Amino acid sequence: MPTSLSPAIDTERLTMRRPRLEDFEEALAMWGDPRVARYISGKPSTREEMWARLLRYVGHWELMGFGFWVVREKSTGRFVGEVGLADFRRDLEPSLGEDREAGWVLAPWAHGKGYATEAVRAALKWAEDRFGPERVVCIIDPGNEPSLKVAHKCGFREFSRGAYKGEPMLMLERLPTANP
Repeated sequence: MPTSLSPAIDTERLTMRRPRLEDFEEALAMWGDPRVARYISGKPSTREEMWARLLRYVGHWELMGFGFWVVREKSTGRFVGEVGLADFRRDLEPSLGEDREAGWVLAPWAHGKGYATEAVRAALKWAEDRFGPERVVCIIDPGNEPSLKVAHKCGFREFSRGAYKGEPMLMLERLPTANP
C-alpha cells in the first residue's frame, strides 16, 4: 500500500507526523547522544548515518505505506523522538519474517514521562486501523529495562532470543489479541 502521505496522529500530549528535512538537526542531536545509542547501536550516529536513517524513514512511507513518525510534545512543539513501524529486513536469527517491526527512540529529556508508551500505542492503533489485526514484532537489548517496560505495557511478549550484529537481543511479539 505505498503512499506519499503519512497520517498525522495526535495523542493527549503528543503530535506525530512524517519526518521532514527540518527535523534533521534535532534527530541528529538525539541519535548523537551516547545515552540514546547505548542499547541500539552502541555508538552515537554520525551525520551520514542520520541522513541515511532519515531517507530510510521517508522511503518506508513512500514504498511501504507505513513508517516512523517524528514525535513532538504538543504543548511546546519540542522534539521528543521517533516512533513507528518498519520493514528493516534485518539479518537476524530467528528471522522476523514479514511482520512489521515496531521501534521507538526518545531524546533523553523525554525519558520517564510515559511518552514512549503513549506514542507506541498510537502507532499500533493506527496500524491496526489501517491493516487490520496482525502480529507486530520488536527487538530490544536485554539490558534496556525502560524499553522492555514500554514493550510490555504495549502488549509485547518475548518469543525468542537471538543476536543482531553480534549483540544479544530479545525478540518480542504483539499478537492481534494483545490489546492493552
